Amino acid sequence: GDGIARVSGLNKIQAGEMVEFSSGVKGIALNLENENVGIVVFGSDTAIIEGSIVKRTGSIVSVPVGKAMLGRVVDALGVPIDGNGNVSEHSLQRVEAKAPGIIERKSVHEPMQTGYKAVDSLVPIGRGQRELIIGDRQTGKTAIAIDIILNQKRTFISANKGADSAKVLYCVYVAIGQKRSTVAQLVQILSETSALEYSIVVAATASDSAPLQFLAPYSGCAMGEYFRDNGMHAVIIYDDLSKQAVAYRQMSLLLRRPPGREAFPGDVFYLHSRLLERAAKRSDQTGAGSLTALPIIETQAGDVSAYIPTNVISITDGQICLETELFYRGIRPAINVGLSVSRVGSAAQLKAMKQVCGSFKLELAQYREVAAFAQFGSDLDAPTQALLQRGARLTEVLETTTISTTFLIIKT
Repeated sequence: GDGIARVSGLNKIQAGEMVEFSSGVKGIALNLENENVGIVVFGSDTAIIEGSIVKRTGSIVSVPVGKAMLGRVVDALGVPIDGNGNVSEHSLQRVEAKAPGIIERKSVHEPMQTGYKAVDSLVPIGRGQRELIIGDRQTGKTAIAIDIILNQKRTFISANKGADSAKVLYCVYVAIGQKRSTVAQLVQILSETSALEYSIVVAATASDSAPLQFLAPYSGCAMGEYFRDNGMHAVIIYDDLSKQAVAYRQMSLLLRRPPGREAFPGDVFYLHSRLLERAAKRSDQTGAGSLTALPIIETQAGDVSAYIPTNVISITDGQICLETELFYRGIRPAINVGLSVSRVGSAAQLKAMKQVCGSFKLELAQYREVAAFAQFGSDLDAPTQALLQRGARLTEVLETTTISTTFLIIKT
């Protein structure tokens, strides 16, 4: 029950191997014990009864990868769910792969343009970086991710007209535990803005089983790695990893693995670290491709010191913190400049941008601090007034109307 099957007799099964039940439902072997094998079931387990026959497939979980996947919406196993038939020419790649070693990597040095002035100037992201987008629900995390995808359209169009195709950034969007209506709305935005042409959407919705929600990020990563390993550039968005951790907790507890802090299993850190380490900038000898990861984490009441947020913050190369208070004040994107940081992105920032934005972060931090005290007193000295005026102007300059929300407003 609960999507877990205990099977005996599979003596030589591999860890992570796919199995097939007599009803046609597939599963994956996660627990290898003396007496039996703990198998998590992909899909409905209602047709599985005691005494059912289970067959080994002999293969570790693999998904289709390649340029044929662009423009498609697939599930966690790479099966198309957009009604446009099967995927044409493709090769298969294992969902679990080893991250590139130190020798195969190169330090991040090329900028990834997001289209947001606040991000590109204050927390720049480089190709091959891992930048966390963190914030409470309804603070615009997904909006930032969608706009980053839409912003790559210009380079894609110019590459089609014969410009430098090496600058094209292919996009993989992984939806984990979201409503089907939300995913459908997102796909509609991408297709109507012609952004789906250079994107892949991997969807494991809230109605899908926990094993599929757990697997979806790894499947999306395997699809992104195809571009990285073939000298191309890709960005992958995991929306969001807190739901993957919850799905993994559910599976682990049902498999009787010992719980730890917040009832998460002991290897929940490894769950995310092995996924995010696969995002890298390849060295020139290995093709110079890159995979940039933008994981999203949803916090509860702004608590960034909870278990999963602190885990992912320590794995990534920086974070963009979004705040509810700023969002409700109409500051979009609602980025808290003081808490947001990009540890390696400054090396990838354009020199001109670096010169212009050098003192921005400090000035904005000072402005936010002084603005809080300025509410209490009316007699402010001239330097403080100048700081407040400059800070207010800077905040206005850095505000960006999100393309995705504008598009939705026009549609409705």
